[in-house]
Amino acid sequence: MKLFSIKRETKAEGRFTPKMGALVTQVTYIKKQFLSIPYRTLHKYRETYYGEVKDCEDCNLAR
Repeated sequence: MKLFSIKRETKAEGRFTPKMGALVTQVTYIKKQFLSIPYRTLHKYRETYYGEVKDCEDCNLAR
């Protein structure tokens, strides 16, 4: 049994970008787990409408 593992999870989230406005996009989280309990997010990214992969730091959460 592994103590540490890395898991990738995708879920839909609302985002806001200045060029496109509000949109719902698939956001992928890469999380580190200790005994199957997630404790740290290593990276999160999203895929744009045009197929580009972007970091989630350049867009704000929709409110």
